[in-house]
Amino acid sequence: MPKSTWKAHFTPQVVTSLREGYGFRPFLADLGAGATVAVIALPLAMALGIASVPQSIAEQLAALHPWLTPPAMGLFTAVIAGAIISGLGGSRFQIGGPTAAFMPLVFSICATHGYEGLVLATCMAGVILILLGAFRFGGVIKFVPYPVTAGFTAGIGTVILASQIKDFFGLTILTPGGKPATIPADFVEKLLLFWEFHATVSWHSLGIGLGSLVILSVLRRVAPRVPGAIVAVGLSALIVKVMGWSTTTVLFDGVHARPLVETVGTRFGGIPNNLPAPHFPTISYAMVRELIPSASAIAFLGAIESLLSAVVADGMTGYRHRSDQELIAQGVANLASVTFFGLPATGAIARTAANIRSGARTPVSGVLHAVFVLLFMLALAPLAKAVPLSSLAAILVMVAWKVSELEHFRSLLRAPKPDVLVLLTTFGLTVLFDLTIAVGTGILLSSILFMRRMAQVTTVTGLNEEIEEGQETEKLDPKDPGAVRERRVPRGVEVYEINGPFFFGVANNLRDALDQIEKPPRAVILRMRYVPHIDATGLNALREFHRRCVKHGTVLLLGGVHAHPLFEMVKAGMDNEIGLENIHENLDDALARARQIVGEAGTAGEKASAGGPGITAD
Repeated sequence: MPKSTWKAHFTPQVVTSLREGYGFRPFLADLGAGATVAVIALPLAMALGIASVPQSIAEQLAALHPWLTPPAMGLFTAVIAGAIISGLGGSRFQIGGPTAAFMPLVFSICATHGYEGLVLATCMAGVILILLGAFRFGGVIKFVPYPVTAGFTAGIGTVILASQIKDFFGLTILTPGGKPATIPADFVEKLLLFWEFHATVSWHSLGIGLGSLVILSVLRRVAPRVPGAIVAVGLSALIVKVMGWSTTTVLFDGVHARPLVETVGTRFGGIPNNLPAPHFPTISYAMVRELIPSASAIAFLGAIESLLSAVVADGMTGYRHRSDQELIAQGVANLASVTFFGLPATGAIARTAANIRSGARTPVSGVLHAVFVLLFMLALAPLAKAVPLSSLAAILVMVAWKVSELEHFRSLLRAPKPDVLVLLTTFGLTVLFDLTIAVGTGILLSSILFMRRMAQVTTVTGLNEEIEEGQETEKLDPKDPGAVRERRVPRGVEVYEINGPFFFGVANNLRDALDQIEKPPRAVILRMRYVPHIDATGLNALREFHRRCVKHGTVLLLGGVHAHPLFEMVKAGMDNEIGLENIHENLDDALARARQIVGEAGTAGEKASAGGPGITAD
């Protein structure tokens, strides 16, 4: 790769921005934007940390590291991953950290493999992302069909919404022994469990949750620049503190006691006021094999969301991001995040948009956002104990609504039926199973339907019947270099023209055309002037058709073959199978070869007297 091309693809945007000249005014703009986004990110990171880690896993981690709590893990992610994504990324305004899209996937991995499994899967995903970027797959990720993206994002929103029912309503779910029950990752089992304990609803928690939701909704409409999350959390914490609801306990079932409103402090004990020392996962071959699907899902989702966020930022600012460098930065950020007890991270669309609206000039704003989150965490750690969990749940309910993109989902329901099928399949599998199955099935189904549509678009036309015997062809200008000469098709020869990409769907059309002929012809000419491309599937289809011709004693001839298809045929050894003498650049030569095969000779005029149907050649 030339040095200039390498720089264009793999130079972090922060380097480019600093080379352009970075002064005091841009720094002040980045400083203000970073502080604003940090205020937005702080409660969201805590909420996502709590929602992503099952209670049983949180208890296991607390037993090993008393300072390690789910809200702290969300904050660690915002600090570590946020700084790296902005510092190394290919987008000028990208803000990284924990996102709602990862929440169901992270919860499922933790529930199945524990936190060590999540750490290893995230490290593997980081390596995958780095390799995708290094091999310049950044542009390929964008070709994921929109119904797949819309289906799994709507499914993620639905799963997030369901997961917040417990904390939003203040449900208390205990085992028969009186200990907190493990919340299942399965969507249906989770809803059934919540319904089983619906009588344990805490009206105080529900009131705080509804109040927070109202604040978020009103501020979003009336004052969209005001960080609604921090306002809702702050007011809720103040009310709970003043009213003493977190310290007042009640016997909700006549036996077990609980606070009127559960807070970060009552459940987790608070958050640490420092960053942890790095740690590294235990690696085993068996574990790596088992976690490949989970790691692939993390990498895929991280790539999709980060590049989508970068595209949104490009549309808002007019700048162009570097997809490959962005993927590399995402990979490094995920490796570093879990090394410091964090969670998987990616670019966050809402926070990136807020960064731009707040006046950010360069990626320095994203780095400063991470610094501010760290400072807030260190300074406000004691106050975080008072934050009600129902208020954090309200934030995620609002996030779930945004992620679902209900209007886009509804509009897609009016799309062509194959797209609706992909949309609903991906959505249903995301909700009922997991993202790994949903995305894989969605892409596979989209590919099958796409190939079906291409098979319908690509036509195989018999040219023998187009011009009746004795009918004159149109007069062509002999001075025109693109003009073609009149030819006659020898008896015992069939000519078919392929219009469109050559792949396996065409083989079925060719086979059907061959079967419709009562007596197998001596030769079949495939006119390929409208075939710009042939891939491995198309080569296999051509090989299959050639074998069928051989079985019927028919010689296969190719005419009008372009350079690229011919190059691929030679690479695949098709020139030896079909024979170079049977592959021609134009139809004239193919017809001449056909006359040799059927034992006829003479000029075009002689063939006209023989009465064969006429066609025009390349």
